[in-house]
Amino acid sequence: MLLYNGSMQQLQSLAADLFQLLFPKLCNACGQPLVRSERLMCLNCRYDLPYTDFHTYADNPVARQLWGRIPCENAMAMLYFKKGGRVQQIMHNLKYKGQPALGYLLGELLAERILSSSEAWQIDLIMPVPLHKKRERLRGYNQSLCIAEGVGSILQIPVCKGVLLKSKATSSQTKKGRMSRYENLKSAFILKHAEVLKGKHILLVDDVITTGATLEACASVLHAAGIRYLSIAAIAYAE
Repeated sequence: MLLYNGSMQQLQSLAADLFQLLFPKLCNACGQPLVRSERLMCLNCRYDLPYTDFHTYADNPVARQLWGRIPCENAMAMLYFKKGGRVQQIMHNLKYKGQPALGYLLGELLAERILSSSEAWQIDLIMPVPLHKKRERLRGYNQSLCIAEGVGSILQIPVCKGVLLKSKATSSQTKKGRMSRYENLKSAFILKHAEVLKGKHILLVDDVITTGATLEACASVLHAAGIRYLSIAAIAYAE
């Protein structure tokens, strides 16, 4: 019986190797085939992505971009976003290739940097930037929620879902400047059961920070609800 079990395990391993050879899983950053021990990204990319190290100092470009616009305790993004680069490929796969698990992994990596930051982030609740329900239905998930859940799994802090909502479907932000983006987003976000936020330190999680207009619109609603502090963390920062 033990011999039979051993033979079956060998056959299953060979079958898995053959399937991987014929239908290889590819790295979401560089597109190269993954080996069996790798998950979603190859080890080379995972360690060699353009990390910002913004978590190591408070006076970083994300924080400076938000000064005077959002009362904020901490602000950082994990990666630099450049057109044509590996980070753009990662974010494209996350948003458009049906890979919520990739968002969860990125959230785990983001949380590790928050934990190693120079000052402890005393967070009470984690909150993702919401998608409008129609867009979320088409995509199948909210990528920022996937990231937030990955962050929460490492920090052991609850993720606050279904409280911050996007009530208005806005037009594309891609070709808009900061002010026109903010006007496009103004009044797009609402709160449901806002009382759960009162007096709390909220970590607002997003995928990519460009002009910060989305974060500014979300922050205004959160501060109006009586939160105590707001911190912001994103996967990538577009210079």
